[in-house]
Amino acid sequence: MRRQAGPSWIAGPAKYSHYDYEAQPWDAPDAWDAKHDCVRRYVWCERRGYDARMATIDLNLLTALDVLLTERSVTVAARRLGLSASATSRTLARLRSATGDPLLVQAGRSLVPTPYAEQLAGRVHTLAQEARVVLTPATDHMDPALLERTFTIRANEGFVALFAAALVAAITEAAPRVRLRFAPKPDKEAAPLRDGRIDLEIGTAGASAPEVRSQLLFRDRFIGAARLRHPVFEKPITPQRYAACGHVVTSRRGASKGPVDDALHELCLRREIVAIVPSFLDALNIARRSDLIALVPRSCIRDGEAAAQGLEGFDLPVSTPELAISVMWHPRLDADPTHCWLRQKVVATCRATA
Repeated sequence: MRRQAGPSWIAGPAKYSHYDYEAQPWDAPDAWDAKHDCVRRYVWCERRGYDARMATIDLNLLTALDVLLTERSVTVAARRLGLSASATSRTLARLRSATGDPLLVQAGRSLVPTPYAEQLAGRVHTLAQEARVVLTPATDHMDPALLERTFTIRANEGFVALFAAALVAAITEAAPRVRLRFAPKPDKEAAPLRDGRIDLEIGTAGASAPEVRSQLLFRDRFIGAARLRHPVFEKPITPQRYAACGHVVTSRRGASKGPVDDALHELCLRREIVAIVPSFLDALNIARRSDLIALVPRSCIRDGEAAAQGLEGFDLPVSTPELAISVMWHPRLDADPTHCWLRQKVVATCRATA
């Protein structure tokens, strides 16, 4: 039976307040009283403190409306939507309630759109297409030659000095419009990764952000480095002779002790720290011009280039933990095709260079 429509149910607050929409089921109206029913629902939502537009909206109806306006047949639309004809008919009733317009009315054996439906048709079709694009999985296809983007990589000065040139060459060869920005690394704070200020971080994985993803680039280890013809090379380098030398160490925070000191302590030895610098390149530069011994990663002194740098590297006389150098990123970028491509290029280039 058709629900009574008209001023009788919206005439006054007292009479209206007795209608409890929470206790009674919502029956979608037909085309005849769609507008009146929509008005009543708006008044109810307004009295309950809801935004009526949000209370009645259902984005699933957008696709159904697009198909119905295109096919102008409940039966054909039902087949396209994968619904029964009765379910599609109920959907049309809900659409009439939501818009306050009949939308499609019977004309012989077919349905014809109302003027309002004709006015909506183009916009509805565009919105439905955009919604499908948004909710469709991103494609893995990406043409680097057409990519135009700036990536920010946070790394220490040593990594930039050793790998930046190779990275720039490899990436710009494949993607001429890509630009790389190397940002300084004063600490391991994860906030820049989380908020998108940096795309990748290079270094040893930390424990400050457990959600951060990482992939191993290469393994490294600490070695000693001294100037050519340093007295330490005159005899085998023992823990005692190593500890007796003056040392320059690297620390962003100014720390003077590390794994080497722990290993020496087990042998009741202690080295003398003469200088603390913020980067490994600074430590090498000091070692080159003094009798101090630098502690640096093996990758800082390349095979065949040590003598040209005025330096000579040597294995430490004590054991220290291996360094795992990784590339890190935030999980929100896992599925981004351009970011996946960048990570692959960085991993391949660094492994080849290291």
